[in-house]
Amino acid sequence: MSARIIDGKAVASKVHDEVAAGVAEFKSKYGTVPGLTVVLIGDDPASHSYVKGKERACEKVGIVTETIRRDASTSQAELIEIIEGLSADPKVNGILVQLPLPKHLNEDEVIHAIDPLKDVDGLHPENAGLLMLGQTRFAPATPLGVQRMLVEENVEMKGAKVVILGRSKLVGMPLTALLLQKGVGANATVTVCHTGTKDIAAETLRADVLIAAAGFPGAITPEMVKPGAVVIDVGVSRVEDSTRKRGYRLTGDVEFEGASELASAITPVPGGVGPMTIAMLLVNVLQAANLAATNWHHIRKS
Repeated sequence: MSARIIDGKAVASKVHDEVAAGVAEFKSKYGTVPGLTVVLIGDDPASHSYVKGKERACEKVGIVTETIRRDASTSQAELIEIIEGLSADPKVNGILVQLPLPKHLNEDEVIHAIDPLKDVDGLHPENAGLLMLGQTRFAPATPLGVQRMLVEENVEMKGAKVVILGRSKLVGMPLTALLLQKGVGANATVTVCHTGTKDIAAETLRADVLIAAAGFPGAITPEMVKPGAVVIDVGVSRVEDSTRKRGYRLTGDVEFEGASELASAITPVPGGVGPMTIAMLLVNVLQAANLAATNWHHIRKS
């Protein structure tokens, strides 16, 4: 195996330390600590697992966290009422609605109901628009995590040919906007491949940095990787595996063994992008708390 393994856990630990220091500074300055409220609807096992991970990470850095759990029969009106209450609550700095929602709920309407200044997922149209304009307030945590990993790995992004497989609103689209901007870890030339792309391999083979965010195993085979490329695997899928105690294993979008023989650096699954997603969520919560505190002090002074 020739590729350097990019350790997402190690980078996430560094981010945790930075956030913990920021939370301590916030507490010293304002006499309170940042707070995140997660809204979890239904009983999806993966969602419950993700939320537990977020709760543990918040506790680790000193962020107060609360999870509001409701069953899958919760109505749209009930969910909107919960979100509006949180948006109006000054003790809540960040609101995160765990996705996906049960199918009868309108995801877009729910996201629109979140106060944009508390939208730590970066999905509200106001925050998405600011990101596209290069005036980022909050960006989704996974794209932020990918970018931070590339910076920590000293990957030269200025002028780099980046190919992203997937155009989701959570990863592909916001990551494109981040990497196109001028600045550290950006200023790249970005191509986005999707279901309408005629020859995906022809695109991926030109990539200096290949980011797989398609959401299904084997989306990137070794034949699609340019020798020496940096490969970032965002995908996480459960694959049945009778040899594992849980009966399944986690795998990414990239055929890891073959790709790692060609790439110069590669992220594993698990242990790559996953830890960074939660770490950068913490960054967003601290950012939201500082915005709220700054706005409050401006109001008091006026």
